[in-house]
Amino acid sequence: MSVRVDELKVYYRTLRGDVQALDGVSFEIADGEIMGLAGESGCGKSTLGKSLIRLDSRMRHLGGSVTLDGRDLPVSDDRGMNEFRFKEVSIVPQYAMSALNPTRKVGKIAEELLESRGIDFDAVRPELERRLELVGLSTAVLGMFPIELSGGMKQRTVMVLSTLLNPSLLIADEVTSALDVSSQRAVAEMLVEFRERHFVKSVIFITHDLAILYQTADTILVMYGGRLAEKAPADDIISRPKHPYTQLLISSLPEVGVRHEEKRLSGIPGRPPSLLDPPTGCRFRDRCPLAFEKCVEQPPFVEIEPGRHVACWAAS
Repeated sequence: MSVRVDELKVYYRTLRGDVQALDGVSFEIADGEIMGLAGESGCGKSTLGKSLIRLDSRMRHLGGSVTLDGRDLPVSDDRGMNEFRFKEVSIVPQYAMSALNPTRKVGKIAEELLESRGIDFDAVRPELERRLELVGLSTAVLGMFPIELSGGMKQRTVMVLSTLLNPSLLIADEVTSALDVSSQRAVAEMLVEFRERHFVKSVIFITHDLAILYQTADTILVMYGGRLAEKAPADDIISRPKHPYTQLLISSLPEVGVRHEEKRLSGIPGRPPSLLDPPTGCRFRDRCPLAFEKCVEQPPFVEIEPGRHVACWAAS
C-alpha cells in the first residue's frame, strides 16, 4: 500500500470550541491509485487532505497515524513534516490560482521552492521546462508574473511545481472548481497523465463534482459529517451505491438526455450536522430514510464485499 490512514482524528480550534472535522478516519490507497474524495461542503474533505501534509496551524491532531510507503508521517508535528513536504507528499491547494506569489515571477517562485528543499534550481530547470511544455505551457512562463497568466495557465503551473520532485502522494484539492468546463477536463486528464508518467505515485482528488471523479478516479471515497460513509471502485459508487447518503447524493445529479418532465431530481432533506456538537451514532441518521433504532450507535467502516467499504447498519 502507498498510503495507510488509521483512526485519524483532527479538530479545529475556534472561539466557539473545537470543530470535529475528522473523527476516526481509516482507509488505504494503493500504489498508482487515484482516489476521489467526495461529499458536501463542510464534510471534512479538504481537512483530510491538508492533515496529510500539515498545512493549517489551526489543526489539532488528537490521534491516529498516517503511513506513506512504509514510513510514518509525523502529521502531528509541523516541523517534522518539512522533511516530507513536496518531496514525499505534495498538494495543489484549493485556491491554487491564488497560491502563486504575485510579486515573484514564476521562475523565481520555482527557484525559492526548490532551494527551500535543498535542491539546486539550475540542475532541475531542464526538467521543469520539459514538464511545462508537456502541459501546453511555453517556457516563457518562467519569466512572467502570475497576473500575466490565465486561470487555466496558473492551475497547470501550480500542478507542475507541486509535482516537480515526484512525490509519492499528491493531494489535489478542488483543482477544477474555478475553471470552465474544457479546462476542468484538461486538468483532470493531467492528473491521470502525471500518474501514468510516474510524476506521482498516488493521488487524492478532492472535489464535490462526482461526474469528474467518475471520469478520472479509480476509486471514490464519500465523506459525511467528518466521517467516512463509503469507499468503492468509481463504477460501483455511481452504478450501485450502498450507503443511503451516497444514494441520495447521486440521485440529486442530473442525467444527460433525461428531461425534467420525465424525471424530477430529488434533493437531500435537512441539513448536515454542526461539527461543533455533532450527534451521537451515525451522523446521517437525522436525514436518512433508512434510519432505525440501532443508528444511535456509530456504525463501523467495514468491508462488505471485496473492494467496498461502508459505514451503515442497513447496508452492512
